[in-house]
Amino acid sequence: MQTITATDMRAINRSAILELIRSGGSISRSEIGQRLQVSLPTVMRIVDELIEDELVRPTQTKEWTGGRKRALVEFNGASRLVIGLDLGGTKLYGGVVDLTGHIHCETTIPQHQTRSDESFDRVCRMIDELLAYARGTGLKLLGIGAGVPGVTDPASGQVELAPGLDWFGYPLKQRLSERYATAIVVENDVNLAALGEVWFGPHGDAQNLVLIAVGTGIGAGVVINGQVYPGAHAMAGEIGYMLPDRANLGQAYPGFGALELVASGTGIAARARQALQGQMAPGPLAAISAEDVFAAGRRGEAWALPILAETIDTLAQSIAAITLLLDPEVILLGGGVSHSSDLLIEPILNRLRGAIPRLPRLETSTLGYRAALMGSIVALMRVGTDYYSLQKY
Repeated sequence: MQTITATDMRAINRSAILELIRSGGSISRSEIGQRLQVSLPTVMRIVDELIEDELVRPTQTKEWTGGRKRALVEFNGASRLVIGLDLGGTKLYGGVVDLTGHIHCETTIPQHQTRSDESFDRVCRMIDELLAYARGTGLKLLGIGAGVPGVTDPASGQVELAPGLDWFGYPLKQRLSERYATAIVVENDVNLAALGEVWFGPHGDAQNLVLIAVGTGIGAGVVINGQVYPGAHAMAGEIGYMLPDRANLGQAYPGFGALELVASGTGIAARARQALQGQMAPGPLAAISAEDVFAAGRRGEAWALPILAETIDTLAQSIAAITLLLDPEVILLGGGVSHSSDLLIEPILNRLRGAIPRLPRLETSTLGYRAALMGSIVALMRVGTDYYSLQKY
């Protein structure tokens, strides 16, 4: 058993104080100490550092506790910018955002279909474009956050497994750090999105949340007590590999997982093509998408209804497992398939009603494709103080 170091304790206190100021509006140093159970001298030292770093600023209102009057402090989120990236296998999205969540600039590269170092070069071109914009504002850059669709090691920033970008054991953080002299965070894209939902989503004070992203594949971001839970091998939330049926046992899934083959956008479209084989010309058949399946379901077309029913059943089983294992305050549906949540949420809850002791609070993500961008803000503000740095204790 190890004890926590003074350096790490100070970093934790700094992170907690900054988050309290951000969420609490104008606040006094003494109230910070009382609410966090931190000594007043420690609070004063850290607040002075945050003011020097321009993350916090004094207000015109002052407090008086019998000695010298001190100004209340407030979050100064508009003073710093973050570059956030969501590196999808088929689409790259990036933006420049300040710490309040205000988006200054965003850009998208659709259908990039790049591989390995070519993917890295494309990412750097996007960063260069966003960095030029950020420099033009005159505001300071806090850092760059990159959300990767696959297994990442957030401590080293190495991408262990991201087939869509052809990255396997790829040292993304190291390569970005060699090129850009700023703080770099590399994290799973859905983990970043889940953090963004906790801070910027309309979920009240929810600190235990699971975001299920259903798009090209399926992944989940798990947030416990306000922190991303990575698991022992940074694979927590890789629910695309869940086994929805006993027939999946003993099978190999080197690409998409068993759940993804049924319930992801890719899986839904593949099952539609199989159902319509011989009924459509090859061109339109090859172009069919999950959105087409949902649209056909709304029209009541017979071929689409069994596909939707199986998708709902499979997602319901996964959501039941998450609910019973983690008991989060809220489960969110995100990703492209969530655009059809009107056909999913109530049917899923109806499948689970009576089957499990308590129905989950199941909602649609409101941040959408910008969630990982917002999560980059959180991750960069917590550099050196997040869950991963504390696993050793």
